[in-house]
Amino acid sequence: MRASRSQQLLTYGILTVFLFVAVMPFAGNLLTSLKGRTELSGGLFTLPESWLWSNYSDAWQGARFGDFFINSLVVVVPVVLVSLILSMLSGYAFGMMSFPGQNLLLLVIILGLMAPHEAVIISVWHLMDQLHLRNSYYALILPQIALSFSFGTFWMRAHFKGIPRDLVDAAVVDGCTTSPFSPRNVLWRILLPLSGPALMSLVVLIFMWTWNEFFLVLVLGDSAHRTLPVGLALLRGQYSSNVPVMAAASTIVSLPVLVLYFLFQRHFIQGIASGAVKG
Repeated sequence: MRASRSQQLLTYGILTVFLFVAVMPFAGNLLTSLKGRTELSGGLFTLPESWLWSNYSDAWQGARFGDFFINSLVVVVPVVLVSLILSMLSGYAFGMMSFPGQNLLLLVIILGLMAPHEAVIISVWHLMDQLHLRNSYYALILPQIALSFSFGTFWMRAHFKGIPRDLVDAAVVDGCTTSPFSPRNVLWRILLPLSGPALMSLVVLIFMWTWNEFFLVLVLGDSAHRTLPVGLALLRGQYSSNVPVMAAASTIVSLPVLVLYFLFQRHFIQGIASGAVKG
């Protein structure tokens, strides 16, 4: 039954309200980042009298944002790639196979979703210190892979469980599994092409979490390996009275996540809407 015109107008009205609630803070921050300090009294959403793009250069250079940006890329790229591969393999094993101790092992992995960073940071610090990895990129990458792997396994397991088993049986009949590595053929040739939306959704989520990670980086990294969120905190101490520069810095930090979401928004929404979290 098609919704009436009044119901459609009500739906679009509610969505418009939520759109403004989501967009207005970022719009206000963006406008503030292009103003001078004397213009702040005019209101948050007033247009700048002169567009001060120099606030971005001050933010970039004020707390070594260039170095922190590179550090963020060095950390986030391997975390996303390794977590994605491991999550896909483990999700396939838990979602499409049956083996002894499966439920217990899955429970142990999913426990990683329940443990907050604050509860494990001391153990992680001592482990990285004993392995002589503290104050290095490895100390920032390996723990975040472990934390992302737990959620990624849960996510991909639910996705693979939602794929009809008849599709795998048809692949067996068609000879897809004739080699000794038959499960690998099913995964790479049949299931992987169908998993694009779920994988893209996972990429966006892991990228966002890793890019915005503050606590682990602050504790496990030294000044040479700090990422943008930590750099933003350092900039706050230097430009606490210069609100436009701080707004420009926060825009720089959030921009890569926004760009990635806009690039993959169709796959991200499709991955969630198709039931990637079912099972």
